[in-house]
Amino acid sequence: MTKDAISAAVPLRRSADDRSAEALTVSRVRPAYQQVADQLLARILDGSLAAGDRLPSETELSSIFGVSRSTVREALRALASRDLVETARGTTGGTFVRRVEQGQVSDYLETSLGLMSGSDDITVTQMLEAREVLEVPAARLAAERRHEQHLEAMREAVDREKLTRGRGLRFQEHRNFHGIILQSSANPLLEIMTEPLFRVLQTKFLNPDVDPRVWRSVDHDHETILEAITDQDADAAASAMHDHLTRLRETYLDDGTADANS
Repeated sequence: MTKDAISAAVPLRRSADDRSAEALTVSRVRPAYQQVADQLLARILDGSLAAGDRLPSETELSSIFGVSRSTVREALRALASRDLVETARGTTGGTFVRRVEQGQVSDYLETSLGLMSGSDDITVTQMLEAREVLEVPAARLAAERRHEQHLEAMREAVDREKLTRGRGLRFQEHRNFHGIILQSSANPLLEIMTEPLFRVLQTKFLNPDVDPRVWRSVDHDHETILEAITDQDADAAASAMHDHLTRLRETYLDDGTADANS
């Protein structure tokens, strides 16, 4: 075979190898402890292991998975670092599936959103859009499901925000009003998902130079929303909340990502 023929043959062999590599689909092998942790996590997520359930002992898990006890311990540490399991000592101790609290999930979301916000990952505009997606239907549900104690709490929040002086305190009262609406919706998931957005927007993006007239407009909007919820007019409550959140956009710092429709 001539030199030119060899040179011509090499690319052909490489192309064939490339095609073979592309055809062979494999999953990257994960460390043994991670595979054990993943399988235990799958059992937690599918309900096979419920909150409060006690896991088998390290020795039993070692036998079940065919790995060493040190591998099992590392897997349990990985799950514990995510607050999925906890270990108790004593005769009645062991490793148990943790019961996740609402505030715990909300705090985790706030931390994650805070780290991602203000970058290419999540923009202020996207957070405001997400807030509208969550709070407009929440206002609708609140009009349908509210109780008298919710209405009284909203009235008190509106009265307090009118008397509040200072940016931080005023926003706190504003947030309280919205929080009560979320509670009135009787859907805890809406509260879990929206509360972190409140906190990140307040902490990182609240505009310090908002015209005081804007806050007076906020007070008026809240009164309109409260009236619709009091009257159990779901359509009016949703519409008023949508208009309110649209106007609220100017109270947050522009990250330069808003489009022409924002």
